Amino acid sequence: MTAAAQLQTLAPSQATLQPFNEWMRQVQAEMEVALDQFLPAATSIPGKLHQAMRYAVLDGGKRVRPLLVFAAGELFAAPAGIAQRAAAAVEMIHAYSLVHDDMPCMDDDALRRGKPTLHVQYDEATALLVGDALQAQAFVVLAEAGESIDAARQIVMLRLLAQASGSLGMCGGQAIDLASVGLNLSLAELEQMHKLKTGALLRASVLLGAWAGKTLAQNEIQALEAYGAAIGLAFQVVDDILDATADSATLGKTAGKDAADNKPTYVSILGLPESQALAEKLRNDAHQALAIFGDKASRLRELADLIVQRKA
Repeated sequence: MTAAAQLQTLAPSQATLQPFNEWMRQVQAEMEVALDQFLPAATSIPGKLHQAMRYAVLDGGKRVRPLLVFAAGELFAAPAGIAQRAAAAVEMIHAYSLVHDDMPCMDDDALRRGKPTLHVQYDEATALLVGDALQAQAFVVLAEAGESIDAARQIVMLRLLAQASGSLGMCGGQAIDLASVGLNLSLAELEQMHKLKTGALLRASVLLGAWAGKTLAQNEIQALEAYGAAIGLAFQVVDDILDATADSATLGKTAGKDAADNKPTYVSILGLPESQALAEKLRNDAHQALAIFGDKASRLRELADLIVQRKA
């Protein structure tokens, strides 16, 4: 990453704002290149581990978390290179979580992003090590952000990613999920599980992009946290809806698996129409949370729409 690329900011003028789909495709393409650069080369030793890490991360996924990083980065004129590193780091954490989630000791799935899950393509021991290595690599990438961000903000970002990934975030939500199979959870218990399992990393993505741009004021943090909480739950509600209504070819993963595994979901607790209504309410909540930023937060609003209206 050159110094010029690090210092170039993401903030566009509202008059020249790209159409959303064009912007999304550009970010996704740029992230594929960045992730390729930030991952160890497939030819470096140990070759099998590095090849498997690249299999887990590259050539797949909607890159929702990097999109959130970049959208929040645009809002606060973040240097492009810093936002790119934050986006790559959070995507590596997400990819590691999927590798471990698919293993036989957890959800035991054979299909992810339209291709065999990593333990199927390689083996279980490699899958375990890939998850461990991707988690470590995420912090290497974020820690090497360079001189275009001050140390205090960089420490905040590293802490945000660590907290969202650990026992009070994604891993904690996974633990609750595994312990909940076959149980009748209340709506409040289900919501708490998904605030951690899915929502923590989505919320962190928004905050990482914002902190990449500036030291945030308290009212800005509160607004972004409210937005992140809304889209985090909305993402899981829509996931549950799609698991109940879409097919495996559309989803790129095994459809209907939650019901087959007797796992509590929004659809199993609320029913399909009520779940769809909840997703729409959460989309509106996300929009309202951004009111203090005005039109400058249009990308984040468009991403809330994407999360709720997606078909896969």
